[in-house]
Amino acid sequence: MSFASHPIGSLSIVADHPDFVVINKPSGLSVHRDQAEVGLVAQLEQQLGGGKLFLVHRLDRITSGALLLARSAEACAGLAALFAARQVDKFYVALSDRAPARKQGLIRGDMERTRNGSWRLTRTLHKPAVTQFFSFGVEAGLRLFVLRPATGRTHQLRVAMKSLGAPILGDDRYGGSAADRGYLHAASLQFDWCGQRQRITVLPTEGELFQRDSVQQAMAGRMPFEALPWPVVPGAGEAVLREDTSGE
Repeated sequence: MSFASHPIGSLSIVADHPDFVVINKPSGLSVHRDQAEVGLVAQLEQQLGGGKLFLVHRLDRITSGALLLARSAEACAGLAALFAARQVDKFYVALSDRAPARKQGLIRGDMERTRNGSWRLTRTLHKPAVTQFFSFGVEAGLRLFVLRPATGRTHQLRVAMKSLGAPILGDDRYGGSAADRGYLHAASLQFDWCGQRQRITVLPTEGELFQRDSVQQAMAGRMPFEALPWPVVPGAGEAVLREDTSGE
């Protein structure tokens, strides 16, 4: 990547529930141990004073934002089942310095791996990745995207943005312009748990462009994200759109 990996330090906790915890994952930090002496999960376990944690879903290394971990195997199974049944609403924000082919709508298509290990969107719809999106002009040469994935394929949002002709800033794997970070952030998770609606929203706290007043105002002006007039996803109840938890 064109930006430095993020060292593991104190992780920002944005929701603390008896059954789960949500952190604001920094950009540049892998959810897996990789070459780190202590991985993210182990670091968070230590930070919380012990007790095993379980990753419920994943975010790419470049992606910051809401990451959900369960406090027990039973809670992990239940939360993972909500993801599998597409009963978790996820909203992301992204920045691009290029104008998209369309300003709002649906991005649909099967995803196939390329020779260099990346992914590309195809025209077929056998098991499509589906993303709802809006884009908004922020300032000259900068656009804000609000993204709502209906499926959870690996690199789905990054590939979707590339297919629009507006790759994410800092995402050099998919043609994004160089930047201080990958400008993709998991901004909100919403789901029902034990009879209560959980709404967890965390806006980005790192990245020079995310901190600009114009971008902050553009994000705030589109909240709550669920209230936007989202396009209908065809076949939303069909098995072909079933969620996995491999990331965005």
